[in-house]
Amino acid sequence: MIRQFGWDLLEAANNLRAQKTRSLLTALGIVFGVGSVIGMLAIGAGAREQSLQFIEQLGVRNILIESRPAMSAEELQQRRRASPGLTERDVRILEANLEGLEVLSPKRTLHPAKVLPKPSGSVPSLFGVRPSYAVIHNLQVQEGRYFTANEETSSAAVCVLGQSAKVGLLGYQSAVGRYIKINDTWLMVVGVLREQIVDGGAGKSADRNNTVFIPFNTFQYRFWEASRFLKDELDGVDIRLKEGADSIESAKVVNAILNSTHRNTEDFSVTIPAALLAQQKRTQTIFTYVMVAIAAISLLVGGIGIMNIVLATVLERTREIGIRRAVGARRADIVRQFLTESVLISGAGGILGVAFGLLLSWLIASAAEWKTIVTSGSIIVAFTVSMAVGVLFGIYPAVKAAEIDPIDALRYE
Repeated sequence: MIRQFGWDLLEAANNLRAQKTRSLLTALGIVFGVGSVIGMLAIGAGAREQSLQFIEQLGVRNILIESRPAMSAEELQQRRRASPGLTERDVRILEANLEGLEVLSPKRTLHPAKVLPKPSGSVPSLFGVRPSYAVIHNLQVQEGRYFTANEETSSAAVCVLGQSAKVGLLGYQSAVGRYIKINDTWLMVVGVLREQIVDGGAGKSADRNNTVFIPFNTFQYRFWEASRFLKDELDGVDIRLKEGADSIESAKVVNAILNSTHRNTEDFSVTIPAALLAQQKRTQTIFTYVMVAIAAISLLVGGIGIMNIVLATVLERTREIGIRRAVGARRADIVRQFLTESVLISGAGGILGVAFGLLLSWLIASAAEWKTIVTSGSIIVAFTVSMAVGVLFGIYPAVKAAEIDPIDALRYE
């Protein structure tokens, strides 16, 4: 059996080698199809990992409350008739009434008018938060330390820089112990954060890499924003729940508390990263299926090309088929011969397609600066499908060849 298979394989290779150009052009459909499948799966896997990492960075045990600034003085006046906006009073009420609460941090933000040293890129944002903000968002310090509760209480003029803010303001040398000036206030740098994953479209969030973090009380007593009259007292409140707490149910409680204090005024939003995570996984799965289906069309076209070329080969080799049948070849031998040729084409195309898919993924990652991840699973799936295409689209021509009458085949010119 193995010897027969080896003979069929050698015979098929010789027949394909005799028509190199035709065989190569036929295999191109499989090459592009397999390469496209691997490339699309790599893009999907890269996008999925990046967006899921960003959502996980927001914290699957977190609840994020954001204030919705008024668009005009008239809208603000209308809101204030019912709601005071997001305030420190809301923070105290949440601390007293939210079961499962581990820590929370109010948040105020400012886009500085003046920054020294002058940043080489965009001006960093200023965040006033509690020390618990680092725990809530799992911020890792690369250099120095995060500010402490004592510095928060005493409104100390200290700050922690995001990675991009540090490079833009102070370059690549050590930043701890140096000073920066935000508006009219000098701040001593006590720490630098590790680089964070930026928003991949999964949620609304500022770029923490280009942010200066200071204690909340420091922000309250040392900074003032001219356009603050359109904003609430707080820009947001970030909450971290205890392990095992139900974030969905807790978010309902948060909404109920804030709707009560704000008298059902829609001047805030509540985001649940855990729900975003589940939704993003579903979306990415559908997205991957769609991309693979589109790429599979190339494999379908390649399979049709194989069937077409093998049918043409059957007609050209009708006399050969008649001679083989006349000297004792069975129909199964004829089927096996032509099926082996189609599988050999698809197999060779699959191998070249894998190489093309790896190259395509690298080119996309380099040129478009998209993260791509080529997994062994995507390679196995693409190659297996290419082999299946060779078998499925090779069966019909092989059976047609086997059904040719030997006498008619010998007379064929």
